[in-house]
Amino acid sequence: MSQNHKLHFVSGLATIRVGDEIYKELNRVAGELRLELGRPVSMDEVLEKLLRSRKLRPSDFQGAWMMTDKEAKEFFKSLREHWSRWKYPSA
Repeated sequence: MSQNHKLHFVSGLATIRVGDEIYKELNRVAGELRLELGRPVSMDEVLEKLLRSRKLRPSDFQGAWMMTDKEAKEFFKSLREHWSRWKYPSA
């Protein structure tokens, strides 16, 4: 029977539940990170390493943000306004 494990994060005071397989994988990554850093590591550090190692691309979010045509026009108008004020740093 699969068991849920609670992970507590003191810095952000968050608790999440994970199943056995995820818990085992997190502990495996924690062991690798401990070896790499030469010190004990927190689950917060483990999750941060996993999230940063994903190397997300903008296309990974394609279709994730739904907006109306009006919202899209306002968004791109705002971008154009900000880009028009952009100045390259002086050398």
